[in-house]
Amino acid sequence: MNIINFTPISALTGGVIIGFSVIVFFLLNGRLIGVSGIANKFVIEKNNRFDNFLFLIGLIIGPILYKFFTKQEINIVISDSFILLAFAGLLVGIGTKISGGCTSGHGISGVGRFSLRSIVATITFMTVGVLTVFLKSFLWVD
Repeated sequence: MNIINFTPISALTGGVIIGFSVIVFFLLNGRLIGVSGIANKFVIEKNNRFDNFLFLIGLIIGPILYKFFTKQEINIVISDSFILLAFAGLLVGIGTKISGGCTSGHGISGVGRFSLRSIVATITFMTVGVLTVFLKSFLWVD
C-alpha cells in the first residue's frame, strides 16, 4: 500500500473489524490477541492448542477469502534478500521478548486497554518502523 491508494472508509472498516475480532476473541476465550504470543503458545504449550491453531489458520485463510469474494489481487512484495529478511525476523523476535508482547498484542489489545506499557511499546515500534523505512528507502544501496 502507498499513500496514493489510501482510502479512509476501507481503513475505518478494517479497524472496526479488527476491534470487533479482539472483543469476540476475548469474550469466547478470555484471552487477549497477540499473534506472536498465540504462535509461541501453539508451538510450546498444549493448553488451547486447537484455539491457537484456528486463530493462526484464520490469519492465512482471511486474505484468501477476501481475494476470492472481491476478485481483487493482493500484491505483497517481500525483500529478495534472505539475509535481510532473516535478520529482520530475528530483531522482531528479540523485540517481542524484550517488550513482553508483539505489535498486535500491544498495539491492538494493550492500547485499547490503556496499558501504559503497551502505549510505550507501540510508540517505540512505530518510531523504529518509520526510521527503518526511512533508512531503507533513502540510505540503503541495493
